[in-house]
Amino acid sequence: MRIRLSPITKRRLGQFAANRRGFWSLWLFLAMFTATLFAELIANDRPLVVRYEGAFYAPVLFDYPETAFGGDFPTSADYRDPFIIERISSNGWALWPPIRFGNATINRDLPVPAPAPPSAVNWLGTDDQGRDVLARLIYGLRVSILFGLLLTALSSAVGVAAGAVQGYFGGLVDLVFQRFLEIWGSLPQLFILIIVTSVLVPGFWTLLAVLMLFSWTALVGVVRAEFLRGRNFDYVRAARALGVGDFAIMFRHVLPNAMVATFTFTPFILSSSIVALTALDFLGLGLPPGSASLGDLLRQGKENLQAPWLGITGFLLLALLLTLLVFVGEAARDAFDPRKSKT
Repeated sequence: MRIRLSPITKRRLGQFAANRRGFWSLWLFLAMFTATLFAELIANDRPLVVRYEGAFYAPVLFDYPETAFGGDFPTSADYRDPFIIERISSNGWALWPPIRFGNATINRDLPVPAPAPPSAVNWLGTDDQGRDVLARLIYGLRVSILFGLLLTALSSAVGVAAGAVQGYFGGLVDLVFQRFLEIWGSLPQLFILIIVTSVLVPGFWTLLAVLMLFSWTALVGVVRAEFLRGRNFDYVRAARALGVGDFAIMFRHVLPNAMVATFTFTPFILSSSIVALTALDFLGLGLPPGSASLGDLLRQGKENLQAPWLGITGFLLLALLLTLLVFVGEAARDAFDPRKSKT
């Protein structure tokens, strides 16, 4: 099925592609995100495929007991155990991922005390618990991007709906909403997060719910302004005169125009969501201890100044990620700007 694009959509896509910095930043960000989705195939302490005595196994997908490879115990096989390695190598072969460490795998054969510097085994070194930094970066980047995307999508949906109702109906509804937003925006977010994390066990979904309580207000003002302007257009008055319902007018006629401004803010909201999770992990208020995250790596860099590769690696990756999102946001802003045309 062929998708037909309107002339204005083609013009916007052409303007976005004309911004080479934003265009290639988008592709680089998508490449990084796609790679992290297959983190288990890139960094894992289990082989991808094992051929043992003529049979094939997929340890990266399934658990196999040690007895399947000639061991004595029915527990899960430890593929870093010298005995298991020797049994597999003498009776078959194993295909390993490029990085032979998972996000929680501890390298117990370090030549120096942890944190160990970069080497041929640990390409970016290890943290203070002997875990591979590169593996934790890959897994932590996936968690950060997925968290940011979910938070951006949920908060944008709530913010757009609230701004649409506030701007379309105006009057008392608008007045009450404005006073509520002023009170809600003055609440101390950090203190509330501290209280919540002291009562509830911090986790991915808990942080997502708490941060969404405050992040949904980012788009309310933009959408409200577009609806205040759009509700007085002639085609909206004509639809209202023909008996079309308010919600049908809001979401069928006014909302598409308001979404233009919303799309330009999305990359910036995504970057702020990633920064929020990183900051909470850095302060120890984020994901559970031991979880792979960018904030945890930065915190370890602060606590281990004698291991500069920890802080430098986390800073460079976070700076690259946020820079790409800012460039994408600038390109999207220019593409949706009606005052600019493709040259």
